[in-house]
Amino acid sequence: MAKAPRDQTRQIGNLSLLLPAPRPGASGLGSCLKALEKDWHRGGHLAALWQAWPKIAGPQLAPHCRPLRLQGGLLTVGAAPGPWLQALQYNRHQLIGALRAAGFSLRDLKIEQHYTRAKTTPGGEAEAQTWAVHPSRVDVHGMATCPSCGSPAPAGEMALWGHCSFCRRAQLTDPS
Repeated sequence: MAKAPRDQTRQIGNLSLLLPAPRPGASGLGSCLKALEKDWHRGGHLAALWQAWPKIAGPQLAPHCRPLRLQGGLLTVGAAPGPWLQALQYNRHQLIGALRAAGFSLRDLKIEQHYTRAKTTPGGEAEAQTWAVHPSRVDVHGMATCPSCGSPAPAGEMALWGHCSFCRRAQLTDPS
């Protein structure tokens, strides 16, 4: 039978009790977080992948796709429909290589369409408000006939300039 070290036992009479191993000293929060990050990275956790995703996918692709699941070495990435989904499919092998180079052990990569919440751009609300009342909006102002050229045109343009935008353009570019 194996014998425990002297500092892990306590003698009470002729009875020998086994004590738990001594606890390691307390460490700072920063070192705990670094250890947790290393553990995530080693264990292939999705959290480590989320953190590294902007560097791995690149600045153009990363905002339009995201890692969704990582199970058994199979990474599922969701991409916005249209050109972003197609770009991810075309760059699939390069992405796998970049993920493996970053230390993620992957068996395969699955790509699926994923609708993300639309991000608002700076000034987006102001643009939307301007477009809501724009004179070229037929659905808001209706249609009319241009008195200059006789073509159908949005009524908002007639109210603003007195003729359609094509005649307005000709008027502005005419040097006389």
